[in-house]
Amino acid sequence: MRSSLATLLIVAAAAVAANPAAARTAPYKGAIATDAATGAVLFEDNADAVSPPASMTKLMTFAVLDDAIRKGSISLTTTVEITHEDAKVALVRDSTLVWLRQGEKFPVEELIYAMMIQSANDAAYALAHKVGGTVGAFVAMMNVKARELGMANSTFRSPNGFPPPNRRIGDGDLTTPRDYALLCRYLVLHTDVLKYTSVKSRMFGAGVRAQPVLMNNHNNLLGRFQGVDGLKTGFTSGAGFCLSATALRNGHRIIVVMMDSPDSRTRDLNVQQLMTQAFIKLPITEAPFAKDAPGQGEPMRPTPEPAPLPSSETGPVIRLPKSS
Repeated sequence: MRSSLATLLIVAAAAVAANPAAARTAPYKGAIATDAATGAVLFEDNADAVSPPASMTKLMTFAVLDDAIRKGSISLTTTVEITHEDAKVALVRDSTLVWLRQGEKFPVEELIYAMMIQSANDAAYALAHKVGGTVGAFVAMMNVKARELGMANSTFRSPNGFPPPNRRIGDGDLTTPRDYALLCRYLVLHTDVLKYTSVKSRMFGAGVRAQPVLMNNHNNLLGRFQGVDGLKTGFTSGAGFCLSATALRNGHRIIVVMMDSPDSRTRDLNVQQLMTQAFIKLPITEAPFAKDAPGQGEPMRPTPEPAPLPSSETGPVIRLPKSS
């Protein structure tokens, strides 16, 4: 027997199908829930609506970085020296950052943690610059990857999802919930993205900076909804509040992508509701979720020592404000 919530979701989806203008009254522009093991769609509502992904863009940045690591062109321990161009990103107003400064040096993995936990736009930019030679070349790699994954309605124009200077939505990154569900499934099946997205808090720059940064994950569902271990939030005024989320329960993994919610609370509540219903909807005979076996597509990634906690030796800690 379906819950009243499931009934409301079905009625809402039917109303939107009958009258597309009704989509404006939904608590999001578009949403989809899929089974990570098979890719089967368990729920969708306006899932092909094109919209900016905001900082969810960094999931595609991660996918391209992962390819570079597989090919051996970089490694997790490769040193990235922050250039003047990278540091300028830290001066952009309303940007989420770890305040990278010209001349600082960090290993690739440290910047990946900053990009995935703190959603640091400057870290994403520095990584793109390092891998692509130019940020433009890296963005071209992002679009090639999107085509490889079948993301037919996606166009990337930045490595971090920050809006273009003119703030025109059509000139920035664009995707759909359905396309992003494809990307999320690829990441959880073939990479170790969850190693980074499941971390609730971590120090950045400990042992390197006089004032390390305490980063807090923007995904409010971590530790609040059973099984959630990723993936990425996003917010700009043009994109609204977005979330690509995944959860593992009883051996089964669900992916939910929701775009353009009016606020983070509404977004998080509706993602939780869709996840609950998606788990209920999974067939009893559904095979358990399983990643590729080592050596069959998953890159070799060393497990570094955890970042040290702040102490008198590392100096004071900068606590950045939490945002979406």
